[in-house]
Order: sequence, then C-alpha cells, then structure tokens
Amino acid sequence: MRPPAPRTPADTATDPVLVLGAGPVGQTAALLLARRGVPVLVVDGRPERDAVGSKAICQQRDVLDVWDWLGGGSIIEEGLTWDTARTFYRGHELFSVHLPDPGASSLPSFVNLSQSRTEQVLDDLLARAGVHVSWGHEVTGIEQDADGVTVECATPGGPVRLRGSHALSCMGAHGGVVRKALGLDFSGTSFDDRFLICDIRADLGDWERERRFYFDPEWNPGRQVLIHPCPDSVFRIDWQVPSDFDLETEESSGRLDARIRQIIGDTPYEIVWHSVYRFHTRVTDRMRSGRILLAGDNAHLVAPFGARGLNSGVQDAENAAWKLAYVRNGWAGEELLESYHTERHAAALENADVTSATMRFLVPQDDAARERRVSVLEQAVTDALAHPHVDSGRLAEPFWYTDSALTTACPERPFGGRPPRGRAPAPCPGVIMPDVPLALADRPDLPRLRPLLREGLTLLVGAAAEGTDVELLRAAVHAAATEATPAPLTTFHMADVDPTGALHSALAPEPGQVWLVRPDAHVAAVVPGTDLDAVRAAVRTTLGHPAADTADTVPA
Repeated sequence: MRPPAPRTPADTATDPVLVLGAGPVGQTAALLLARRGVPVLVVDGRPERDAVGSKAICQQRDVLDVWDWLGGGSIIEEGLTWDTARTFYRGHELFSVHLPDPGASSLPSFVNLSQSRTEQVLDDLLARAGVHVSWGHEVTGIEQDADGVTVECATPGGPVRLRGSHALSCMGAHGGVVRKALGLDFSGTSFDDRFLICDIRADLGDWERERRFYFDPEWNPGRQVLIHPCPDSVFRIDWQVPSDFDLETEESSGRLDARIRQIIGDTPYEIVWHSVYRFHTRVTDRMRSGRILLAGDNAHLVAPFGARGLNSGVQDAENAAWKLAYVRNGWAGEELLESYHTERHAAALENADVTSATMRFLVPQDDAARERRVSVLEQAVTDALAHPHVDSGRLAEPFWYTDSALTTACPERPFGGRPPRGRAPAPCPGVIMPDVPLALADRPDLPRLRPLLREGLTLLVGAAAEGTDVELLRAAVHAAATEATPAPLTTFHMADVDPTGALHSALAPEPGQVWLVRPDAHVAAVVPGTDLDAVRAAVRTTLGHPAADTADTVPA
C-alpha cells in the first residue's frame, strides 16, 4: 500500500515561528514570541505532558524575572525560596555563599520548584495566550529555503508537513534529528560516575531554606552528596555513586533505605521519585543555521551542579525571541540572528567551562588530581584562603555579552572578567541591568524596572551636567536614537525610573551619561548624551546594523 501523502495545514496566510519541543525552554520561547506579537506553533513528539519527577528544580532570579513578565508569578509564590549555599567537608562546614543582588530586586535569588509544576504553570499561560501545542508530532525531518522552514512530523494520523518563517529547536538532548539535518557536531565529555537522585518527603527542620553540599561525608565516603529543599517538605538528595551502581538492587536489598537513614536518621519519610543519571558536557558547534535556531539541551548539555541547565535554556529562549520578533517586524535584518549564535554559544561555552571544572574537582581523573583535591579540602577546614579552590558548583548567573557585536564598549567601564563566586559583575555594557523598584505615575502596572525594559529598546539618561537643561538633553537623545531605527524605543530620565535611588547607587552614572538597554534587559551601550552620533551608532549596533555615516543613519 502506498503511504499517505504528507498533509499541509490549511491556514498558512501568516507563517508562524515553529517551536520544536514543549519543555520549559520551548514553552518559554513560545510565550515570549506570542508576547511580542509573533504567531507561533509548538509541536512535541510525546502524546501528552508526562509530569514525572522533580528534574530541573532550581530557578534563578533572572529566569524568574522572565516568567513573572509572562504572567508566571505563581512559580515564585509556590517555589521554596533560598539564598544560601553551604559547603561541608566531612564533619566541617567550610563556607557559605549568600547570593548577590546588584540592584534591589523584589524577586528571590533562587526558588526550588519541580520541573513538572513549572511546566503546568507555563502550559496554563500558553492556553491563555492562545498558543496551540500539537502533541504527538514527532519531528522526523527539517529543511529550509530562502522564505522559510518546513518541518516533517510523524503523527498518529500520518505524516504532516508544517511551514514556518523560522524554527526554534528546543527538543532536548535527544533531539538529534535537527542537529543531524543541519550537519552539526555535538561532541563532548561523558562522566563514568553516576548520580543517584531521590526526592523524599520528610520534616528536616532548619534544612528547609538552604542548599547543602557535602564532600566525603561519612555516609558517602570518597564521594559527594547534594541536598536541595523543595516545597511541601520534599528534599532532593543527589549521591555520587560508582559507575556500576544498580538502583533496583540497591532498593530491593534495603541499602537505599539505609543510605537515606544515614542522612536523616529516624525521621519518617517517603520516596516521591528516584532515578540515576550520567552527566555529560556537550556543546554544538552552531546554535544558528539560517532560519533555524537551537536552544537549551538541544544545543548544550552540562552537569547540574550550579543549576546552569534550565536557567541557561530560558536565557537562550529570551535572546532568540526578541531577535526573531525584531527580524519579522522588519526592525532588523536576518543578520541579527547570527548574534544569537555568537552570544548564546559563548554562554554555553562558559557554562561548559564552569561545570567541567566542578566535575573535575568532584570526580578526579587521576591520582594527582585526587591528592590535590584532598589537600585543598583539608586546608580549607582551617584556612579561608583555600575556600575559592573548593569547587562545589558556581551557581547560575546571567551571561555577559561584553564581546558581542551588538555591544558598544565603554572605555571608562570595562568588563572585569568572571567575578569571584557569589558576586555579580559591575554594571557595564554587556551585563544585565540591575532590577530596582519602579514608580511611574502613568504605569502603575509596573512595580519593577525590568518589565519596562522588556518593552523595547530603552534609553536611560542620567542627570545633566551643570548648565545643561535635562529636558533638552533627553529630547535630543531620543530624537537621535529614533533617527537610527524604526524599532520601539523609549527614553527616560534615570531619576524617573529610580524612586529609591537603588539604580543610581548600582550604576554610579556620570552626569549626562546615557545607558542603552536591549529588550532582554542587557546593557548595550554607555555613551555621553552630548555625543548624538555615538547615540545613533550605539542604537544601530544594538540591532546588528552595519556602521553608517551620520548622514546615513536610517537602516534600509
């Protein structure tokens, strides 16, 4: 019998962006695109949502900020808030890290909430936004041409061909069909040691507000244990276990119960979920190929120590969404999408470098590395100078686009490199703008600065130098900026968006200085407000337009 001919959707008047994969990264991307007015279709090969286990539980402040802007504030409300990470060696607490806030955000540093619950919240938001998710659509092929992307799917009703202007692949680690179709490499490292993960429900008292990391505890000698609190008295416990670990045997023999009892004692408990993982570090060589972008685990895999998986995937989604929206609206050319690759690939490599260093410390690969680790840990018991060398995971943070082609460097505000653990970089071009309370008389719906910044390009003009009229300065800056782009752009006095002075304290702006901020809240440029040519050039640079003479500032 001849196979049925592929079907094509009837409504192709306006091609959507195709989001492949309905995990948290795909959900977030779809919501961000819809929020920016872009039609979107989400497809997923599973027959329905499979809410199993805690999986990715640690949601960082700047990711919570994205979800809050999309209406997902319940993730913050339901999540268990924590802001302290403690590290132990055997019976000694070595140090604790209190997570930084460079501004005065009302959002917590981290919350812990199961991935399945986060997905439920995002599903509700998708339904409210009118975004359709096509379940049971397994992607089997993808191709592109000058006008768009065609995705082939296998469905229970037969093959389907979907057409979109672009595609964003968020299919996770197993979405190799897209990487293969594009000829992308996904090489890297796999670690032999396994990690046993158990979600248990128990009353553990004061453990409920902090993350605890144990090196070489007596109940897992020579290896590590990580404990994270979750809502409803659930605790996520990760044990490093040998490569030949067998969960079924561990459970049937009673050793799993003994393993848990060594940590919690006689406290009653129940196992909510458990699994065994092997960790990988892999980064694709390209995150953009023409009209197709890769995001999240489909583009990069890292060990979970530091919570850099889901959090970096959401930042991929935000970076991709505003750029796709600007390209589709004609505010930028297709070349803006290349900056998605350069910016987020650099972020992926940074995450791989950070987490690989952690894994090398956790799982030494030779005798010399093992001896060095023991020496560092022993020294750290009594010598605080050794603490920076103890690697229990550098917690997730927004990447800094200081080397991006979209960023205009400021010689007076250079980037100082990766800051020490537990600190944020000083504000400068490429770094995310600190969040602060907001009080605009005509926008009572905006209690914080970040949601305002996400509405388009934003220019924040500092106090004028002596003898300069601040209103004239603001008007001149706005006029120069709007000459350079048709994209949405607003200009504010810095004092108007900083009722508490927290932003001024964080930025320490020079008189008359202008801070240009991208729609993902990253600082794009810091330039003198009196240099209108510099303002025009910075705006064009932010949107990926080539440099132009001042007489030719309007993009084609």
